Amino acid sequence: MEVVILDDARDLASVAADAITALLARKPDAVLGLATGSSPLAVYDELTARHERGEVSFAQARAFTLDEYVGLPAGHPERYRTVIDRDFVTRVDFAPDAVQGPDGLADDIPASCAAYEQAIADAGGVDLQILGIGSVGHIAFNEPGSSFASRTRIKTLTQQTRLDNARFFDGDVSQVPTHCLTQGLGTIMAARHVVLLATGASKAEAVHQLVEGPVSALWPATILQHHPHATVLLDPAAAGRLQLAGYYRETFAGKPTWQGI
Repeated sequence: MEVVILDDARDLASVAADAITALLARKPDAVLGLATGSSPLAVYDELTARHERGEVSFAQARAFTLDEYVGLPAGHPERYRTVIDRDFVTRVDFAPDAVQGPDGLADDIPASCAAYEQAIADAGGVDLQILGIGSVGHIAFNEPGSSFASRTRIKTLTQQTRLDNARFFDGDVSQVPTHCLTQGLGTIMAARHVVLLATGASKAEAVHQLVEGPVSALWPATILQHHPHATVLLDPAAAGRLQLAGYYRETFAGKPTWQGI
């Protein structure tokens, strides 16, 4: 796991965008994993700006989203497919139907989840997965206690996650769905490169557990310690509880520029 701590959140977005730009330059038909939430927004803004300057194209790429609320109607402003289209997909040049997400309105949820896993496999797997992390250590909607071998499935959201997400529902936690569909930890671990972004002091404990704590289902993100190519991008506040923060800064500062992340 490579840990990168940068003082300016815009620099974090640039580092993540560099990785995606380089991937698409060498593999224009790469498969991306897209996350919603606050953490990747600056990355999407940076990629959109690069696309507008002609520096990167998504025309041959495919993408899969991490998760979706169960029961929110099509077109709901906080349905994750609506959010990712608004925040990124419609701002660049993805081909029609190039981006897929779990179907939170499916009549047969287990069959729909199995079909989603098959679609990812048929696409050749995810080349680069963007992630955020929740304050309770969840990635996607894999809440504490999730199986490390889990695949796309329905999950019940914890009260803390619903409270965290209430800001997207006018602060009304009662409007936040109680269930979701999510890629499993096993699904996420199959991505060839994972790039996780975290900013703000509210993520500091989860980041501490992710990077320096024991691997435990109580903190689902800790499974990434076993990923062969995981990059964690942090601002100083999110890195505030890391014991080896100075070392992480030193190693990244001394890294050859051609190596990338």
